[in-house]
Formats: sequence, C-alpha cells, structure tokens
Amino acid sequence: MSSGSLGIRAYSDDDFEGYIKLHVESEQLDPSGRYVSAQKLSDDLCRPNFRPQTDLWVADLNGILVGCLGVTLEPGIGRALLDGCVHPLRRRKGIATALFAGALPRIKAAGIKSAHISVRETNAAAKNLLNRLEFTFIRYFFEMQLAINRVRMPAILEDTTTSRRLERDEANLLTEIQNRCFADTWGFNPNTEEEIAYRLNMHDRSPQDVILTYLGDHPIGYCWTIINAEENAGREKQKGLIHMLGVDPDYRQQEIGKAILHNGLEDLKAKGIDTVELTVDSENPAACSLYESVGFEIYAKTEWYEKAVI
Repeated sequence: MSSGSLGIRAYSDDDFEGYIKLHVESEQLDPSGRYVSAQKLSDDLCRPNFRPQTDLWVADLNGILVGCLGVTLEPGIGRALLDGCVHPLRRRKGIATALFAGALPRIKAAGIKSAHISVRETNAAAKNLLNRLEFTFIRYFFEMQLAINRVRMPAILEDTTTSRRLERDEANLLTEIQNRCFADTWGFNPNTEEEIAYRLNMHDRSPQDVILTYLGDHPIGYCWTIINAEENAGREKQKGLIHMLGVDPDYRQQEIGKAILHNGLEDLKAKGIDTVELTVDSENPAACSLYESVGFEIYAKTEWYEKAVI
C-alpha cells in the first residue's frame, strides 16, 4: 500500500464495501481462523445497542480503509468491549494506537470504567501492542473442539428432565433464563429482550436452535447451538458451535449440565455435524470438567486484557 495522509474518523454507511475488503484481506494475509463474510459483518454492524456511526472508528489512508476499532458499551457492568483490526501491510505504523485514542473519548463520555479486549495467545504482535497501551492480562478462555462421532455421551437424568425447542415468540423467556444462568459469571453483561431476539433471528439462525431443559414445568437451563451454512459450504467436515450453555444456579452440582449438553450434542449430531466447537472461561472448573468429560479438547487459548479508562 502506498504512503499518504492517514485519518482517524467515524464510520459512515459509504464505508461498508471498504470495511468488508479490510477484513477479508486481513484474514487472507494473516489467518486468525475467524470466518469472515459480508453477511456476518453486516449482522454485527446492525446489532442492537451498537451504532457504527458513533461506536466504530476507521483508519482512512487516501480513501482506503486500513484499520478499524469497534466499541461495544456495557454500562451495566462498567466496561467497553473493543474489537478491531489493522491491515497486515500497514501494521507497526501507529494505526492501532491512533484508533484507540480516537475511541477513548466515546468510552469516557459513557462513564465506562474499563476497556476489555481479547486476542489469541499466539498473536505476539497484538499482545505487544496491548502492553504498550498499558493493558493488563486478566485471564484465559479456552477454545475447545470435539469430533462428535467420538463423543463420550454423559449419562443423563432421563426420568427427571424433559426438553423442548424455543418458540419464535419466546425471546423474553430465553432472556430471563440466560441472565439468570450467567449472572454470577465473569464478564457477563445482562442481555435485553431486543438483543436476544436479534441474535435468534439473524441470517441462518432460528429460535429452534435453542433447546430448553425442564425439571417438571420449570425451565432450568438451555443449550444454544449455531450452524453457519455459508461457512460449512466450503468444508468437507461440517462444523457446529455451542454458542451458550447455561444452568440455573439453583440446580447446579446435580448433573443437570450433563442433560443440557447431551441435548445440544444430540441435536447437532442429528443435523450432520462432524465437529463441535465452544469457548469456555478457564477459571470455570465445573464447565471445563463437563466438556472434558465428553471428549472436548483445547485447541487454542484466548487471552483477555483490561485497561482502566477513568
């Protein structure tokens, strides 16, 4: 890329094609394993409580986008989530630092106390940048994978629990269950019904992807799975994700998690999935143990960093 005048500015609707090109080229030149598509990027930009025109900054070099930084404000827990990239051919030129400086006033104006960002453990360049920006490492998340045909399916409480799929008009029910299940977990920001409804009805998704587990007539947990047909179209082996798995705090340590996981895995297997992936907090031993018990193995680690902003 040629040298020239670099500007940091807010995203505009006219930037969408350049925004796609930035992500596609970055993934091609420096693969992270993250699936990139126009549809996925569009879904992300249109999510509730995020306005690209105020929450997304771009680095513009003579009309070409060479970097971006999005800020998701979570005032309920006092943090801002950061996510962005710089084109591999324009790195180590201060662009990421300039993007963070551009976003900082927005974060402070919202009364946010800290900024969080995650990077792959193997991304030395990103980790060095975060150290220079005085971010502090706080914890690992594990990326885990399972070949579903080798699953060691857990014993479940068949005579005790029942299950059913979420219906289209039940975003409020899932919102209530999810916020209850994750209220005591690190980094969880309570979701609104609008946010849940949006995620349930994004491209290639459906409320039917969520399986609720009941004890009597009381919902005590759920497993939310995702299959990206667009991504799988180019794969020999089909991949599915366990997006969320929650157990009501009042019913933990009763092997309910095994029943919930069993429901999700059986559903993915019935849909022809070969490989299942998920992300779990390394400091949640109960969840890690549950996934390991059926054969999930760690294939990558994500590092989370924090910086006080007020």
